[in-house]
Amino acid sequence: MQEEKEEKYGEGESKERQKYTGSKQQDKKDDGSWGHRYTHAKGHTHKNSRTISKRNQSKQETRVSKKETDSMSTSGKVIKCKAAIAWEPKKPFSIEEVEVAPPKAHEVRIKILATGICRSDDHVMSGALTVPFPIILGHEAAGIVESVGEGVTCVKPGDKVIPLFVPQCGECSSCVSSKGNLCATNDLGAVRGLMKDGTTRFTCKGKQIHQFVSTSTFTEYTVVHETAVVKIDAGAPLEKVCLIGCGFSTGYGAALNTAKVERGSTCAVFGLGGVGLSVVMGCKAAGASRIIGVDINKDKFAKAKELGATECINPQDFTKPVEDVLKELTGGNGVDYSFEVIGRTDTMTAALASCHMNYGMSVIVGVPPSASQITYPAMLLFTGRTWKGSIFGGWKSKDSVPKLVADYMGKKFNLDALITHTMPFDKINEGFELLRAGKSIRTVLVF
Repeated sequence: MQEEKEEKYGEGESKERQKYTGSKQQDKKDDGSWGHRYTHAKGHTHKNSRTISKRNQSKQETRVSKKETDSMSTSGKVIKCKAAIAWEPKKPFSIEEVEVAPPKAHEVRIKILATGICRSDDHVMSGALTVPFPIILGHEAAGIVESVGEGVTCVKPGDKVIPLFVPQCGECSSCVSSKGNLCATNDLGAVRGLMKDGTTRFTCKGKQIHQFVSTSTFTEYTVVHETAVVKIDAGAPLEKVCLIGCGFSTGYGAALNTAKVERGSTCAVFGLGGVGLSVVMGCKAAGASRIIGVDINKDKFAKAKELGATECINPQDFTKPVEDVLKELTGGNGVDYSFEVIGRTDTMTAALASCHMNYGMSVIVGVPPSASQITYPAMLLFTGRTWKGSIFGGWKSKDSVPKLVADYMGKKFNLDALITHTMPFDKINEGFELLRAGKSIRTVLVF
């Protein structure tokens, strides 16, 4: 059933495009049967080809016209749609009708067509990440621009886009520097949940609903600032490339950009969820000779090896600390690079201790709880190790996301292997239960 749904949704066009096209089967039947009768009745195949071409051109023009009409019919107006609202932590999402205000100057309203379920969203639901409630979560998505506010030139209605939880203003110190990518306009530290003007574009039952890290994608429509959205290839399957909006890019880039893994090196990846497996893919792409997956869920080992891990270990199978196990596996040296992709302070310290005492590098990829503190032996760093953090894999979002989408289209990496479940948006709570139970890698919700 899952495969049938994915095939229907990914036949080369998004659901939105299929809606404007009409029935594909009917189109095929009309063109084929009409052309067949015409050819046999008249015997002018070349004329038939020209006529069919004109018919197809007319259909394409009709589709474009329909998109423009639909956009014009809602442009500048409040849109009522369904969204998953988190009214408070540790409670299920509630599917509600929300009002989405039109975009103001330099803002973009997007029709979301596919959104992934990320562990960071669950950290909010568990209370580990502090945000203002009520809120619409979601930050890994893809959709189509519905309308734009005054002054927006980077996208236009009808464009396929990916919202960016790490914006790129192009002017702040991080955007200007070749060393950074965390734009100063981000809403990641002390989450405000508001647009730049201090207001929100969502209301429900007369209440203001907060927005999440510049995106809020658990809704049919969202509004983002123009610095937090980028146009992508019109042919990209949105239910696949939505992962480039967070999980895949974060892990893949942590290996390629943050650590800069070298060919022949040895790596350890703590946590084999969607982001951890993307780290594995990045290490493999960089040419690492050994990639050791570390997870307490053995069910993830087969997928990890499929994507590039050379071996996997479960810390619970040993009586000694996992860092000691990794040192033994590497002849007492430790790994060249380690990646913590869980978000636990104890595994962050273990990952640091598992890398080479002098030139090893450990990268923190998992999102830590808001109030967490780390205590560790200072000697771990004194001997020369490097400890780094990585946000969105070090990618400058507007510059890099379209290129990553192009690389996917060029089959340079496989996103499909990360998606274990594709579900209707209304099943969002079931999707989160699969994540918590360790039964999914990435669940994609489609509208």
